[in-house]
Amino acid sequence: MSVQERKARERAVRERLIVATARELAEQQGWDAVTTRRLAERIEYSQPVLYSHFRGKREIIGAVALEGAAEMAAAVRAATSVADGPRARVVALARAYLDFAARNPAVYDALFQLDGGLAYAQEDTPEPLKDAFAALMESLAEVAGDGVEPGLFTEVFWASLHGIATLTRAGRLLPEYAEQRVELLVDRLAVL
Repeated sequence: MSVQERKARERAVRERLIVATARELAEQQGWDAVTTRRLAERIEYSQPVLYSHFRGKREIIGAVALEGAAEMAAAVRAATSVADGPRARVVALARAYLDFAARNPAVYDALFQLDGGLAYAQEDTPEPLKDAFAALMESLAEVAGDGVEPGLFTEVFWASLHGIATLTRAGRLLPEYAEQRVELLVDRLAVL
């Protein structure tokens, strides 16, 4: 292994450590607790080393969002792959999405609430974000209905899930109706 390859590998390891530490700190204490100084202390590198990887907190949030998008896509695909039939796939998708949001609140915030400097729904949207949307559309396209553009239907269904996830987390929805919300959403929006 050349010196350049070793340095590149070490750099990638440091970058993963920064992202993992930021994510862990955000999940434990919220994004306000994630500062470059605190991250540098936790990973035992200087702030200049941290800045050699990321220009600041915004880019770190973006890196966490991209990692989270890949995880969410995998969770949705895993849930829908074992479901039998279109309705079961859409229900599985909704449950997997809502479960991901509940289990990973800081990552969910990085994806959809905070400014990580990422472009959404544009040509330069990063691949992990495109893939997360594609994971939703894979199951939703078949239930969009005649004459409804699958991407548009996916956006509306996703927006509904996001609303449920956000309002649930804020304690504004009664928890005992969680399953009924999923069933109602699927029954009202999906053409089965």
